[in-house]
Amino acid sequence: MTDEQTTQPTEKLDFKRVLPIFIIVLVDLLGLTIILPLLPLYATAFGASPFVIGLLAATYPLMQFIGAPVLGRLSDQHGRKPVLVISQIGTLIGFLLLAGANSLLVLFISRFIDGLSGANIATAQAAISDVTTEKTRTQGLGLVGAAFGLGFIIGPIIAFASLAASGNNYHVPALAAAFFSLLSILLTAFWFKETLPEEDRGQNKNQKAFSLRALYEGLRHPAVGFLLILMFSQQLVFGGFEQLLALFTLERLGFNASGNAILFVFLGLIVVGVQGGAIGKWSRRFGDIKLIYGGLALLAIGLAFAAFTPRQPPPWYSQTAIEEELNSQEDGRIQPNQIQLPPDDNKGWLGTGWLLLVLVPVAIGGSILRPTINSVITKRVSSQEIGGILGISTAFSSLANFVAPIMGGAIFQWAGATALFLIWGGAIFILLLIARRNLEK
Repeated sequence: MTDEQTTQPTEKLDFKRVLPIFIIVLVDLLGLTIILPLLPLYATAFGASPFVIGLLAATYPLMQFIGAPVLGRLSDQHGRKPVLVISQIGTLIGFLLLAGANSLLVLFISRFIDGLSGANIATAQAAISDVTTEKTRTQGLGLVGAAFGLGFIIGPIIAFASLAASGNNYHVPALAAAFFSLLSILLTAFWFKETLPEEDRGQNKNQKAFSLRALYEGLRHPAVGFLLILMFSQQLVFGGFEQLLALFTLERLGFNASGNAILFVFLGLIVVGVQGGAIGKWSRRFGDIKLIYGGLALLAIGLAFAAFTPRQPPPWYSQTAIEEELNSQEDGRIQPNQIQLPPDDNKGWLGTGWLLLVLVPVAIGGSILRPTINSVITKRVSSQEIGGILGISTAFSSLANFVAPIMGGAIFQWAGATALFLIWGGAIFILLLIARRNLEK
């Protein structure tokens, strides 16, 4: 009995210490998820072309790629709290610029600032690592992913409500995002307690905050190099899937914006369920390595079957209504003349039902991988390196998010949606085979 009592605390996540980090990340993410659906429309109001809108969308992950290692290293040297507060102030400035934007240049500047500041997710992950044990770290990092899932459920609802209340004034959702950013600053300043002891800071003073060489050396790290490659590769596929799913459902099922919003809520609920609770139990039961294998297998299977989603729109579908909606938006994201909408003569539930079914393994697999890979990474480096190495991991994820829509969009346009999803599924399956040869060495 005594042995059980002494070991039990390390077996369970300390929610009292993790809860402030989770709430802060969630509130911070609400600002991002409120504004993201509106950015293409916002840019169009200033006469942006589709290419320029693509560049605007790529600015955020590109700046995250640069900023994540910087903030991660700084948090190792100066503590998590000051880095979080300063970066959140940058995010607030970015949203305020967005709310008052009067040109495309200001939009780009706002996304530039917000991308650098938004790289603080690595610092939040490092704070989670500070207050968890090796047995509870996967569950703790999974809560960060659950915050993402909740953010992508709640954020669009807030955006819809603010637009409805303001008569579709795009400045109002930007102000709402700024409000949540300010709230996250206050929560961090007055609720969050520093997780990195002063005596553990600045142990690696020779490490640079950011350099391409640091990323290269991370790949060469014998303990985590392959894990960083794995992080980039799975995010290249899963990130592309997230960003191009709406285009796929438009072409295959004729889903409009409302239909896709419901679909993303469905995915968000799965993400919250997995990363908010199930992943901790699975990690303790199967171990992180087997959990990575399972995530890769589920993602590969789901994507491969998604490729064969029947081209059958739901019973309420109207091709004419969808064409009118797309033409009236003219936001540059989707060009209707390049998308073959499904006809009206084959309506039913098979296509929608098939997609909902296959998206379950896709969402579960994708939800498992990032927190579990990061958990393994933190267990293979010293405590003084955690912030920096998670910054590098976040940088590789951001780089993948930058490349994914460009590469996936090209395949979609030239080879079609079926080929794209089959390529994605095949790539993840090959990644699974490679992982089995490398992870347990």
